[in-house]
Amino acid sequence: MKFSVDRAVLLKALAHVQSVVERRNTIPILANVMLSAQDGALTMTATDMEIAIVEAVPGVTVTRAGRTTAPAATLYEIVRKLPDGAKVELDHPGGDAPLALRAGRFATSLMVLPVEDFPSMTEGKLPYGFELPALTLRELVDRTKFAISTEETRYYLNGIYIHATESDGQKVMRAVATDGHRLARVEEPLPEGAADMPGVIIPRKTVNEIRKLAEESHDPVEIKLSDTKIRFTFGSVQLTSKLIDGTFPEYDRVIPRGNDKILTVDKKAFAEAVARVAAISSERSRPVKLSLKPDSLTLTASSPDQGQAEEELDGDNVSYNGTGIEIGFQARYLSDITDQIAEKVEFRFADGSAPTVVVDAAKPEALYVLMPMRV
Repeated sequence: MKFSVDRAVLLKALAHVQSVVERRNTIPILANVMLSAQDGALTMTATDMEIAIVEAVPGVTVTRAGRTTAPAATLYEIVRKLPDGAKVELDHPGGDAPLALRAGRFATSLMVLPVEDFPSMTEGKLPYGFELPALTLRELVDRTKFAISTEETRYYLNGIYIHATESDGQKVMRAVATDGHRLARVEEPLPEGAADMPGVIIPRKTVNEIRKLAEESHDPVEIKLSDTKIRFTFGSVQLTSKLIDGTFPEYDRVIPRGNDKILTVDKKAFAEAVARVAAISSERSRPVKLSLKPDSLTLTASSPDQGQAEEELDGDNVSYNGTGIEIGFQARYLSDITDQIAEKVEFRFADGSAPTVVVDAAKPEALYVLMPMRV
């Protein structure tokens, strides 16, 4: 195998594939990327046996067809440190011989592992398929991923639950994530072809990878799936992932329906006030207390070591016509939710100890539930 390619093109592709590689694995071949130069084109493949990414690399001049594997992280670091505009040549004569890399006056060689040892997880039928605009996929991920649980014992919460359902008589695609302390639920119109799809839980690592790929893509994303596997195609990049084998909880049961005390507050003013009062404590889990009176909101935080901070919001920034209540939330949870909201945040309270519903006043299709803390 022998080919040459511009450093920038190779670096972009390596950045995609090497991020899938698991650094701390006990199977040496999984630390490698497979390079396949066939029919005048180059494809790169990497996998950790849970996710596989395959990328077709453009602008490659292939002078000798073949396949080999190379250490993904090392190859990426070498190419990253080459000068801009460099032409990179990779040459592997076959067998156990090392892979030679040359760029200008720089030359190195990398040890390879047999292609036959490289696993494949891209096979199998994916009977359900639809397309989503890249922007829509980004929004679904951004508005829910912060609520994914990191608690490994509740593995079925370690991802985003995607399914087809109905809302107010309309067919929608719904993305849900929860860690037991907060819940994020976002809806989009159901794309054509998704009506019969099974409900699936996309793992956290896969969510992070598709978010990075969606950021670079402007074309519709093709999505195919089965009960156990999902594949996203972003132009020349194809990412296949196993799904979490578990049952997502009946999240609708924890969404309050009768919260009638409504607070509407300017997002920017509220987020900045939360950040200022929360700065009194270095403990990320310490609560911020919200004290509500008609058209007035006071935020308070305290620390046994540092003291107390307080800020009042009123006037054009706050609208509240319920009875006075006090309720506390973890500052980071408040920030995670308000980060997803554009201008006006709407809080729907029942009392000082019941779950609170939070929505974007301009986009009610995104809904969040926040469990209060004792203050």
